[in-house]
Amino acid sequence: MLVAVVIGVLVVKPRLEHRVVDAVATTPVSPPLSPLASPSPTGTTAAPEAGSLSEAYAALDESVDARIGVAFAPVGDPDAVQTLGSWASGPAWSTIKVPLSIALLREEGGGGVTDNMQAAITASDNGAAQAIWNELGSHQTAADKVSAVLADAGEQVEVQPEVTRPGFTAFGQTEWSLADQARFLAHAACDPAAAPVLDLMGQIIGGQRWGLGQLDGARFKGGWGPGVSGPYLVRQLGLIPTARGEVAVAIAAIPNSGQFGDGTAVLSTMASWVGDHLDEIPVGTCPPNG
Repeated sequence: MLVAVVIGVLVVKPRLEHRVVDAVATTPVSPPLSPLASPSPTGTTAAPEAGSLSEAYAALDESVDARIGVAFAPVGDPDAVQTLGSWASGPAWSTIKVPLSIALLREEGGGGVTDNMQAAITASDNGAAQAIWNELGSHQTAADKVSAVLADAGEQVEVQPEVTRPGFTAFGQTEWSLADQARFLAHAACDPAAAPVLDLMGQIIGGQRWGLGQLDGARFKGGWGPGVSGPYLVRQLGLIPTARGEVAVAIAAIPNSGQFGDGTAVLSTMASWVGDHLDEIPVGTCPPNG
């Protein structure tokens, strides 16, 4: 008598552990997600029907084991920012390196990208970012210069001037909401003086291209670090192109496990959700002459 035997194979997904605060991540890179093509109008596209995105977001929220939030604003129309989710604001971590670098670019009269700017943005190098801070004057002087960059986007964000947590930068502990991040990028995208720094956001090193880095043509910057009680906050802000225009997006997650690797995985799931709904998210273009 012939007996058929089926052998099952159990596949266990390894958990990534983060050993260096805000350094190179080792999360595997997923294949790029292509933006959805649509006719390109001038200015901001019409907002989606009420409730359509929030309903889709509810399904996303149920699918991840984390507390999450997202904000988006059409490029050229920063006041049209929209937010979804229960997580809204927290430490900027390395996302603050974007306005920090823009502040130094202004200080030097737009003379061009420095090695420290490139390292701080593309590799999230903390030493390079601290050097930029020191060049700006450090402490309150530097904080005021970075705050001025954010003020140009209509934000009253108080950049942290002093170290509040030993072992971490002062500026990285700045409280910066997702809504303000999306608003800032939607404005900065139309400021020619900020272009050299925003271009660096399109050159992020491979080990940090999780989350928004999976979307074709994205210019983005991540930030991450442990909360006072331990669990990691992982967040990103970025500019996502479509055939209709561009949108500024900010996303964040605190995984229930508290682990950095789980946080990057959640951000990649969120980025996939953004890519799947780009036809519903309002996008925009810069007005003539920036």
